[in-house]
Amino acid sequence: MSRNRIIYFFITFFILSTGILHAKELNIISEDELIIRGLLYEEYKAFGLSREVYGKLYDRTGEKEYLFKEAASSLFGRTHMNESIQRLKVWDKKHPNTLEVKRLLIPLYLSVKKVGEAKNEAEQLLERSTKARDMELASNPFLYSGEFKRALDLLSKVYKKTSNEGVLLRMVTIMDEYTNERTKAIQLLETHRRMNIVSNDVYFKLLTLYAKEKNADGLLEIYKILYAQDKSEKYLEKIIQTYAYKQDMDGAIDFLEKNRVGESILYELYKRKKLFDKAYLLTDRLYAKDKDPRWIAEKAVLLFEKSKDKNDKGMINKVISYFKKAIDLGEDDSMYLNYYGYTLIEKDIDVEKGISIIKKALQQQPDNAYYFDSLAWGYYKQKECKKAYEIMKKVVDEEGLDEAEIVEHWNAIQKCK
Repeated sequence: MSRNRIIYFFITFFILSTGILHAKELNIISEDELIIRGLLYEEYKAFGLSREVYGKLYDRTGEKEYLFKEAASSLFGRTHMNESIQRLKVWDKKHPNTLEVKRLLIPLYLSVKKVGEAKNEAEQLLERSTKARDMELASNPFLYSGEFKRALDLLSKVYKKTSNEGVLLRMVTIMDEYTNERTKAIQLLETHRRMNIVSNDVYFKLLTLYAKEKNADGLLEIYKILYAQDKSEKYLEKIIQTYAYKQDMDGAIDFLEKNRVGESILYELYKRKKLFDKAYLLTDRLYAKDKDPRWIAEKAVLLFEKSKDKNDKGMINKVISYFKKAIDLGEDDSMYLNYYGYTLIEKDIDVEKGISIIKKALQQQPDNAYYFDSLAWGYYKQKECKKAYEIMKKVVDEEGLDEAEIVEHWNAIQKCK
């Protein structure tokens, strides 16, 4: 047990044990000791005990500070609140201009659900004070009673005086949920964040409001700010999702390139945009990072796709060598197997091997019509016309004749004898 925990244990034990004799002792111990006890009880949140101590001190001395501390302990401890209200009201009759009484009565009345009385005290407080803290306190009864415009007016005055972030967040919540002023709330938050150092609470509130407004540009800007602060993957993911929602692949690519992050995502975006040269260069970095043979297979696909001359023998030999290396290193995804096998068949490099590789792809996806198209083409190249026809007919029956390559293969196989 740590030293601090031992100390805490003994102090807690002292509070509990002295609480047993507490009521009797209060009548006989000195004022100084009462003060020490009150402070100790307060520190360790024994508000029921501190309320009694400060009440005894007030009864003995008549000092208002002890009355106010008694009421505060009652409020914090949620105990004897009606009793504290009555004691404060007695003081208030004798000293009607004591603002501290109003400041205590407002939350006490609200705690016991006497909203009308709290509003009355708030009005009296506002007549006597224009301090920011008093206007903020006085706004609470109006919020409780549903007078949101009045509460918002008071909080707006407080915010103008203080630029307090907490007050602003209360304001925009009211504007969003109760006064139908979400656009204005967003404007206030945006102005505040541009003119002040703010906490993430402001950004999170903006995200909530922008999401409700379906404002993708606003969401994107805030997510970028949050990402710049801590480079969290969750914010990067949100940024990419928002670009996807906007259908702005160029924007996503630009962001990822500038920030040098999300290379695997960037790679997929390059492919979708048919930026094959950029994607091809990226495969080497991705492979160096995780040694996944998939990137070598991807390099083979990209090399073929980006080549202007699809019959260039040097290029085709490189494609074949990349596929072979990837498979030797353990890559066996059916997509790459089909691509590899079909290349061997189509370019008349090794039709038999191509057929064998495609059969392995079909073991993984036995209903894939495109793989059967490749297999049929392999049998066609071997002049096994009947096999080619039977397989290709099933492909056409399933997929139709909407794709140029299927049409080409079907026409050729029908003529095969």
